Amino acid sequence: MIYSMTGFGKSVRTLPGKKITIEIKSLNSKGLDLNARIPSALREKELVMRDRLAKALKRGKIDLSVYMESTGGERSAQLNTPVIQAYMAQLETLAQGPEIERLQMALRLPESIQTERESIDEETAEVLMKGLDEAVLALEEFRAAEGAVLAEDFRSRINLIRALLEKVKIQDKNRIPQVRARLLKAIQELEQSVDQNRFEQELVYYLEKYDITEETVRLSNHLDYFERTMASDESNGKKLGFITQEIGREINTIGSKANDADLQQLVVQMKDELEKIKEQGLNVL
Repeated sequence: MIYSMTGFGKSVRTLPGKKITIEIKSLNSKGLDLNARIPSALREKELVMRDRLAKALKRGKIDLSVYMESTGGERSAQLNTPVIQAYMAQLETLAQGPEIERLQMALRLPESIQTERESIDEETAEVLMKGLDEAVLALEEFRAAEGAVLAEDFRSRINLIRALLEKVKIQDKNRIPQVRARLLKAIQELEQSVDQNRFEQELVYYLEKYDITEETVRLSNHLDYFERTMASDESNGKKLGFITQEIGREINTIGSKANDADLQQLVVQMKDELEKIKEQGLNVL
C-alpha cells in the first residue's frame, strides 16, 4: 500500500497542574525537513523527539509543535523574601511612611520576584514521549487514508493508459499498410521505374523504423510494475517516480514513431494521464 506525505496528528496529555499538547503537520518533500517548536522547559528532550520522528516518518516537511500550559496546580514564581526585607529596611532609613507603601515599592524593585526555572521530571518526560507517539500514530493513520485515495486515483489512471494502449495496438495494425500505400502512391506519382526488389528492401527498412511493438510491450510491463509496487507492503514514492519516468519514455517513443494523426491523439491522451500521476506522485511517501 502507499502512504501520503501529507497528514496531521494531535495528542493532548494532562499532568497535575499542566497540560501538554502535541501537533504534527506533514507536507511533501524530497527528504526529511523537520522543524520543531518546543517550550524551553521541554527543550532537553528535543533531540530525542527529533530522532523518534525521523525514524517513524522518514520523509516529508514535518512541523512539530509542543504546547505546555499551566492548569493552576503549580507555581512558577514566588516572592524573594530575603531581598524584599532588605529593600524595606533600606527604604525605612530613607523615608518615613506606612509599611504597606514601602512593601509596594520593594515589590517593584529588581529580584523581588524570583522565577523558578522549570525542569522536566521523569513523569513529564514519559507523558511527553507517549503523547508524541500518539500524535505520530494519528499522523500515520491520516497518511494511510490519504494514500488510499491516491492509490485509487493511480489505479484509475493506469487503467486509462492501459485502455489507450490497446487502442494504439489496434490503430498500429492499420497504420503500417497505410504507410506502405502512401509510399507506393508517391513512387507512382514520380512516374519513374524502380527496382521492385530494392524498393521492397528499402520499404522494410523504413517500416522497421516506425515499428512500435517493443515500446508497447515495455509500456505494458511498466504499467504492471507500477501496480505491483503500489500493492507492496511498503510505500515507495521514489520508486514509483522512477517507474513513471520509464512509462513516459515509452509513450514519447511511440509518439515519435507514430507518423499517424489518430495514433498521435492517443499518445497525447496517455501523456495527459501520466502527467496527473506524476503530479500526485510527489505526495507519496
